[in-house]
Amino acid sequence: MPTPNPAQTSGTTLSSWLGTAPALPSFQPLTSNLTADVVVVGGGIAGLTTAYLLGLEGKKVVLLEDGELASGETGRTTAHLSFALDDRYTTLEQLFGEEGARLAADSHRAAVDRIERIVKQEQIDCDFTRLPGYLFLPQNGTVQELDDEQKAAHRAGLVDVERLPDAGAQGFRTGECLVFPNQGQFHILKYLRGVAQAIEQQGGRIFTRTHVKTVHGGSDARVVTDGGQEVRAQAIVLATNTPFNDLVVMHTKQHPYRTYVIGARVPKGSVTKALYWDTADPYHYIRLQEVENADYDLLIVGGEDHKTGQEPNPEENLRCLETWTKDHFPTAGQIDYRWSGQVMEPVDGLGYAGRNPLDDDNVYIITGDSGHGMTHGTLGPIIITDLILGRENPWAKLYDPGRVTVKLESVKEYVKENLNVAAEYTELLTGGEAKTAEEVAPGTGAVIGRGPLKVAVYKDPAGQVHECSAVCPHLHCIVHWNGLENSWDCPCHGSRFDAYGKLLAGPANSDLPAVE
Repeated sequence: MPTPNPAQTSGTTLSSWLGTAPALPSFQPLTSNLTADVVVVGGGIAGLTTAYLLGLEGKKVVLLEDGELASGETGRTTAHLSFALDDRYTTLEQLFGEEGARLAADSHRAAVDRIERIVKQEQIDCDFTRLPGYLFLPQNGTVQELDDEQKAAHRAGLVDVERLPDAGAQGFRTGECLVFPNQGQFHILKYLRGVAQAIEQQGGRIFTRTHVKTVHGGSDARVVTDGGQEVRAQAIVLATNTPFNDLVVMHTKQHPYRTYVIGARVPKGSVTKALYWDTADPYHYIRLQEVENADYDLLIVGGEDHKTGQEPNPEENLRCLETWTKDHFPTAGQIDYRWSGQVMEPVDGLGYAGRNPLDDDNVYIITGDSGHGMTHGTLGPIIITDLILGRENPWAKLYDPGRVTVKLESVKEYVKENLNVAAEYTELLTGGEAKTAEEVAPGTGAVIGRGPLKVAVYKDPAGQVHECSAVCPHLHCIVHWNGLENSWDCPCHGSRFDAYGKLLAGPANSDLPAVE
């Protein structure tokens, strides 16, 4: 049986989910070799949903997570359940045509429906509710944006999207906006607790604190852990936010961004419960979270995104978010939660779910959530379940990880993002951020040039110095210090390590090397 476990996540800040619900149960690490029909790597919403759906089909499933369940980006979401997509239907239509935009709408809408069905079928008490979503303009926005998006949404099959002069919401004036009916929200940790329990009831097996070292597809498909244990299976699914078994291909097609979130108290009922998004770049996204036995709700506001590892003062992003919130929501008061998360942005706006390119046919990946981790982490498992069972899936081609989108906007984005990555490699030739460890303030970190070496130096609050290589083991970029999460973040492909160099997130699959 699982045992209670304290929250362990991919950063030092605490999300409102972890602060308002017990941590998910912990499971034992894998200590022996196993055989299964499918092995799933990753214990967030994508991995758990994949294991659940395959279990419904009678498949014998083993799920491996190297931390605790939802300890990665799933526990840092804002848990919007939306098919009003961030990259907008006007853009998706340009990239994928009217049919592609329609399939994108269908798939994300079906994901919300599937979550609702799972909640009812498994009787999960997770605060799931349907509610409207409002897309509104920033101060410099133009009404034409809304007109164009409404027409594109209608062409994509969302014919109930309406244009309004204002949302009419209590506690917030949107101004001109579009309303997307029948969106959703829930408490992600309460939901995944129920999903994990259902997997166990199906006979699925979950192991936490189990790090997968290598992945082998083909006729002898298996994963091998750091401890040397093997799980052999007919199929392997990598649901780890970004694939660690792929060295280059997928990491040129998607790019990591940090996003910031605050949870501010508002008097209960003072803001209409709905989802809200603006069209700014970077955009803002808002929802309410009810707090049990309290006279207030939490107003959850996110935004201020930037490329991972490329912002020297992330605290400033949170301050900007706080200012924006108090400017737009007069009842916003005490801020209880401040955190950040990481999203993978594909160059053409849609995530990836299917067979891993340049790999054996029985190795599958789910990645590139593009800020829609809850719905993408549900539709991806639907696609992969169908692929494993040999069934046709209407969305499989659209989300195929091997797809190439040759439209001009996609090509320009691909070139821009990869030039950005290339520029980061020049840091191999620089002297570092500090000359000696003495210059590093307690509780902070800095990269120091020491001859040809780049050293990541962390000085703990007591003044003790801890050193490791500053070269990311993935593709050898120089990591940067993230003072908000006390982590070393790779500015090229988004790998993250704690202050002492221990791996937090891929695509790297090992710790920062020790300094020789």
